[in-house]
Amino acid sequence: MAMSGLDIYKLTPKTNCKECGFPTCMAFAMKVAAGGVEISKCSHMSDDAMAKLSESTAPLMKIVTFGKGEAECKLGGETVLFRHEKTFVNRNRFAVLLSDAMSQEQIDAKIANMKNVDYVRIGEEMKAEIAALQYVGNKDAYLALINKVKASGLKVAYMLVCADVSVLKDALELVKDELPIVFGANSNNYQEMVALVKELKLPLGLKAPSLSELYDLVENVQKLDYKELLLDISNASAREAFTNAVQIRRTALKEQDRTFGYPSVVFVNELAKGDKFMEVALASLFTMKYGSLIVMDDMDYTRALPLFGLRQNIYTDPQKPMRVEPEFYPINNPGDNSPVLITVDFALTYFVVSGEVERSKVPAWMGIPDAGGYSVLTAWAAGKFSGSVIAKFIKESGIESKTKCRKLIIPGKVAVLKGDIQDSLPDWEVIIGPDEAMHLPKFLRTMEGIN
Repeated sequence: MAMSGLDIYKLTPKTNCKECGFPTCMAFAMKVAAGGVEISKCSHMSDDAMAKLSESTAPLMKIVTFGKGEAECKLGGETVLFRHEKTFVNRNRFAVLLSDAMSQEQIDAKIANMKNVDYVRIGEEMKAEIAALQYVGNKDAYLALINKVKASGLKVAYMLVCADVSVLKDALELVKDELPIVFGANSNNYQEMVALVKELKLPLGLKAPSLSELYDLVENVQKLDYKELLLDISNASAREAFTNAVQIRRTALKEQDRTFGYPSVVFVNELAKGDKFMEVALASLFTMKYGSLIVMDDMDYTRALPLFGLRQNIYTDPQKPMRVEPEFYPINNPGDNSPVLITVDFALTYFVVSGEVERSKVPAWMGIPDAGGYSVLTAWAAGKFSGSVIAKFIKESGIESKTKCRKLIIPGKVAVLKGDIQDSLPDWEVIIGPDEAMHLPKFLRTMEGIN
């Protein structure tokens, strides 16, 4: 159970140093209980009290870290069941499964897809973050697979999917410095598995035939003083896996039972039974409810585009709108005589407008000033998207050196800004565009005299 402010207050040293920034220890304790400040803010707390409080005030779902450098990932740390309650903390991650039973052509194709799917959307890199390396039965082929992925240049974290401890010992020697996930602990081998990962504090994936048996397995592993865990929720059917995902999350967050307070793993490749479209559908489902690590059969653009967009929408703080970087974006390979469009930095507006400009086939420059991350009318009402803001952006952006065209198209919904912009930019022709982005293709093609 989580500690109350009074429980925390009883363990505080009751000093008057005010180093923590709070007028009293009670005020500090109440803020800690509410999750508004870290307990380490008090430098006078005893080690025993600090250890007890750190665990009690930590999120009910443990944060599990793996991978190294650019490939480092964090899972868990969630405090709410629904995004609108607060926010989600650590986004789920996608893994691609490779095994020693695959042909070299299959492995090469998957590695190539993982390399190709690597792009940036609204400041976030989109790629397959984990290589899940599954041992099927050929030890030499399995070790060769690990070495091949290492030599491929992929910047991914590793997940060793293997229940054979003797094979894992050799496999782990190849990637232990990369801080991989070790997956495959069960009721028969969990003691050996814990001994294998404990020194390096590697995440250990637990698997059991049923939810009750998984609960017992977690308790047994915790008795060995090990809590860097991931829980496999993939049972025989997608329905069971979904039920497990929800039940585990509710048990941890609503019933405050830390036995199930760990991130979950779901092998949607197994649940989809070879159907690529079903795999994407299930991956979407578990992105929303509540797959922390989702294992896929492959990661090409047909899978990546919908999943990464969905994930970014769900794991973005709802109180902080997604924004694109303020600058000029080239669309349809614009040249030195291409017109200029202006809109706001709200990500949804950007993608809708840029998509319609692309559909028009008209080369253009799309300018995005800093508008506070609001939509067009909201930004205008807040004074973030005014004539002076747009004029200043045009002057300071350097766009006048990129195009000789002096046609500036503004959104039709803020036609009222035309006069202010024209006064500030006398060399430009300010053109009022359509109210809706869907009309941009016809508008641009007509303006450029294209049939």
